[in-house]
Amino acid sequence: MSTSRRPAGSTAPPALRACRGLRSRLLRRPTAPALAVSLLSFAAFWAAQRTTDPSMIDLMVYRAEGRAVLDGHDLYAMRATYADLPATYPPFAALLFLPLTLPDVPVLRAAATVSGLVLLVALAHLSLRLLHRPLHVPRPAAALGVAAVAVWCEPVWTTLRYGQINLLVATLVLWDLTRRPGQRWAGTGIGVAAGIKLTPGLFAVFLALHGLVLHRLARSRPRHPDRQDGPSRPDRRDGPPWNPWLRQAAVAAAAFLGTALLSALLLPHDFLRFWGGAVLRSDRVGRAELTDNQSLNGVAARLLHTGDPGGLWLGLALLAAALGLGAAVAAALAGRCGLPNAAAWSTTACAVTMLLISPISWSHHWVWCLPLTLLLAVEAQRRRSLRWSAGALLAALVFWSYVPWWVPRDPNAPRPPELRQNGAEILLSACYPLAGAVFLAVTAVVALRVLCGRRPGHRPGGAAGTPGSVGATTGAQAVAKE
Repeated sequence: MSTSRRPAGSTAPPALRACRGLRSRLLRRPTAPALAVSLLSFAAFWAAQRTTDPSMIDLMVYRAEGRAVLDGHDLYAMRATYADLPATYPPFAALLFLPLTLPDVPVLRAAATVSGLVLLVALAHLSLRLLHRPLHVPRPAAALGVAAVAVWCEPVWTTLRYGQINLLVATLVLWDLTRRPGQRWAGTGIGVAAGIKLTPGLFAVFLALHGLVLHRLARSRPRHPDRQDGPSRPDRRDGPPWNPWLRQAAVAAAAFLGTALLSALLLPHDFLRFWGGAVLRSDRVGRAELTDNQSLNGVAARLLHTGDPGGLWLGLALLAAALGLGAAVAAALAGRCGLPNAAAWSTTACAVTMLLISPISWSHHWVWCLPLTLLLAVEAQRRRSLRWSAGALLAALVFWSYVPWWVPRDPNAPRPPELRQNGAEILLSACYPLAGAVFLAVTAVVALRVLCGRRPGHRPGGAAGTPGSVGATTGAQAVAKE
């Protein structure tokens, strides 16, 4: 039996033509299908959360704080929920929690989950904006697709399960850092975030350090030759150290002081209680040795089998602060030398440093894993490197595999299992800090290579900047525009 072949110029089968037409329509208008995929993922997430009957315990604490303010009770003497949890945020946060007292608890829980999912999409959008991605797809469509995947990572899952505010804080910070430093009100988001939860104030420190280094470099440049003779003229470099980054840091500091002043005027007793001692009591937040605490303090406590690691944590925190902020500033400076995605490198390095040095960084605080993983994925695509692809995949596995849940844990036990962990369990319960430390080391190496003269995107045996030269050029131009 002989078979005849279809001539090369003949039309394709109807099914193939239909698939090609569908693919073409999806590429032309990807936002609608991306929205459908994200809604399907969110619905599955919602159903999965409901099967576990989440208490949203932190949301209930926030609601109790708002109620304490309304009733005129002592905010920092308050205890809420079955776990007898206290208020730990500055009093300004309690003022923001006042609207939580209005709806009934079931309505409040549903509204909090929907708001969290919306904030997740916003965080994905800002993370992509920080990376100047995507290049060929509308950013809203890409943000919806990223959020559909990110909702299943452990920090986001736990944030939504507890009704936490981590997504709001991260969104405020990224909203600030994706704007031009010279824009009016740039820095307000960081200041307000620090007023809610003190740790984002480290971003203002980073901006100030970056601005001071740039000012120092500007003053060290030689003057123009035409100023060597004749009467001296005023030089802007002789004035105060002022540039957009210092201005943004100053606005952030002013916004933070504004939140403190507002709470001092409206809640004077609680203001004095918090700043008079409660702010220094990390034990109010929780026990340092619990596996959920993914900071250096938690790692040191589990390593020493004690709830108070003392000097070891302080030494590690100071070292991490110096190295982390140094890496962040170096990455920001390398952007002026052509480092692609310099803003993403520096911002994420500062966020990781913040999480490492905080006395308590619960696993749900690590929602910054979203921009971190996206950054590594974009670098892997730009460099077309198997090694970078493996690094991005490993980062995704760390945050999407729920590793902190693998070790024995009982937060209600008088002597929790974390004080008896073996070597393997200590490593598993330190997965986020270890990943963060590796990321800071990679950031420092990437930045120093550029600052020392090695062009980004260089590959042995080929011209600098190729392949991936388009991405490198785009990143350098974006940094230059800032």
